Amino acid sequence: SSDVAVVGAVPRGLPLPSLPRVGADDLLPLFVSAIGIALVSFAETSVLSRTVAARNGYRVDSSRELFGIGLANFAAGFFQGFPISSSSSRTPVAESAGSRTQVTGVVGALVITLLLVAAPGLMRNLPTTALAAVVIAAAIRLVDVRSLRVFWHVRRTDLALSLLAFLAVASIGVLQGIGLAVAVSILDFLRRAWRPHDAVLGRAHAVKGYHDVERYPAAKQVPGLVLYRWDAPLFFANAELFRERVIELVDGSATPVKWVVIAAEPITDVDTTAAEMLQELEVELAVRGIELAVAEMKDPVKDRLKRYGLVKRIGAERFFPTIGVAVKAYRETNAVDFTDWEEGTISQD
Repeated sequence: SSDVAVVGAVPRGLPLPSLPRVGADDLLPLFVSAIGIALVSFAETSVLSRTVAARNGYRVDSSRELFGIGLANFAAGFFQGFPISSSSSRTPVAESAGSRTQVTGVVGALVITLLLVAAPGLMRNLPTTALAAVVIAAAIRLVDVRSLRVFWHVRRTDLALSLLAFLAVASIGVLQGIGLAVAVSILDFLRRAWRPHDAVLGRAHAVKGYHDVERYPAAKQVPGLVLYRWDAPLFFANAELFRERVIELVDGSATPVKWVVIAAEPITDVDTTAAEMLQELEVELAVRGIELAVAEMKDPVKDRLKRYGLVKRIGAERFFPTIGVAVKAYRETNAVDFTDWEEGTISQD
């Protein structure tokens, strides 16, 4: 029937290489389009490659994948080609047909070349709905219901983000939908980093190291010492909450506080606002006769604090390699009587 859409004849011959003709008026629209294409390509390639690799039991190098796609797009620009990325339609079709290696792409390219050169009218009467059915049947395999169940039981915000991404792409378009999903994911990350988990640490019986006193209610705390762990980077959004939490712990201590030791191993970065907060906190504690110290800070973060001048202000001798060493220095400096379960002394683990 003439009402059935068909593929029609494809153009005969291969495109010849030529330099793209781009005018000054084209630069802005091309730049905006390029950003959108790059975002979609990155998202599609990352998700598809991980999904197929996990299903077939091998690993992929995302950097090499993107490097290859970049080279392919560079070459396509000289042949009036379409933007290139991994394909969420072609890949499942090839996989369902039994493809296991990159030879599939080589064979596909040779077949298309043969079609363009020798038989451009071969697919003239093929209904487009038949191609759509093949793609849909293969793409259904990409729907990972098991992961959605895992999200439901493990972290429901991830389930919500997955459903949001799906609905946004389906309703407002691929580019807009992916952009919205990325923006919401960033906001969710900021939400978690804004109020991260923190802990006051104590010495639990027969357990190495220092642990959250909420998880180990019987853990002993050294009199006059607050061991405080902050499980996130320190940045502008959570810096004030950090300061408030330290002051609350000092005010609520059962014994007068002499030292506050920040267990800084989870802190992976400190921005300028947070550095200013730490400087103000050191002054505020000093007015109360309390010393601020840091333990287990990563070297790159400590280097940043040096540039801020905080290491010099707090004192390099108040940066300790482990919490155990910090506790030992506190006990020796303040002659605190505290008996540990391990051989009657504080362990330096």
